[in-house]
Amino acid sequence: MTDWKIAPTQHVRALGTQFAYRRLGPATGVPGETGVPVVLLNHWAANLDNFDPRLVEGLAADRPAYALDYRGIGTSGGKAPLTIREMSSDMVAVIRALGLGPVDLIGFSLGGFVSQQILFDAPDLVRRAILAGTGPAGGPGIAQVGPVSWPLIFKGLATFRDPKIFLFFTSSANGRRAANAFVARLKERKNDRDKAVGFGPMLRQLKAIKDWGLQPSQPLDTIRHPVLVANGDHDIMVPSENSTDMANRIPNARIVLYPDAGHGGIFQYHDTFLKEAKAFLAA
Repeated sequence: MTDWKIAPTQHVRALGTQFAYRRLGPATGVPGETGVPVVLLNHWAANLDNFDPRLVEGLAADRPAYALDYRGIGTSGGKAPLTIREMSSDMVAVIRALGLGPVDLIGFSLGGFVSQQILFDAPDLVRRAILAGTGPAGGPGIAQVGPVSWPLIFKGLATFRDPKIFLFFTSSANGRRAANAFVARLKERKNDRDKAVGFGPMLRQLKAIKDWGLQPSQPLDTIRHPVLVANGDHDIMVPSENSTDMANRIPNARIVLYPDAGHGGIFQYHDTFLKEAKAFLAA
């Protein structure tokens, strides 16, 4: 299975709940023939249809790629957790229920918060991690994601445009072209689309994000995993300075900042990011 448009939505039971996921790429469990499985964790209010098809397909060219829904999101059961730690516990249980590990993690935005917590909670489960468009616990501006985002969300609704155009991309000509192309990619799948994320789960996830931004910083200097940090240089949702801070504090980290790009820098520069990511994960 190499086409994200037709990858079936599947479910696995963990911690008493059915979690939704999609999988692309070669079969797992063939030593020397396939790469380490990569697990993708997505942003606030994102279901399976919000993963960038080009990134999932590119990663799955030579390794199994798993895109996961959080609890209470899409067709996953239960209520959306109110803390990042709970989301971490869920995702660790799902990865283990799928029979995976060690895995490579790619966490975007909220998924980057969860990925960091997994590095602390279950370090043996992870080989390498990519933290994109994200920031550390207690990072500047993270607690303000809601106040920054709501006006742009309502702007999108009022103009019948996807709010991610305004939230994830700069207003330059290049940013707008990339935004429109990204939104078009998200619409490629026509059948078996995931259940839309309601206002209630959005608010519950937002509380978890705010609390992450207000909690004490974590000892990132104790992380021993190789980490790639990626972002745009004009992220208004999780300010780009957080990416620099993480890269400076994690001993085995390096950073890529894309020019004239916002929160969705990895989507604006998806071809470049894919090459960076695959080279990093292949090392």
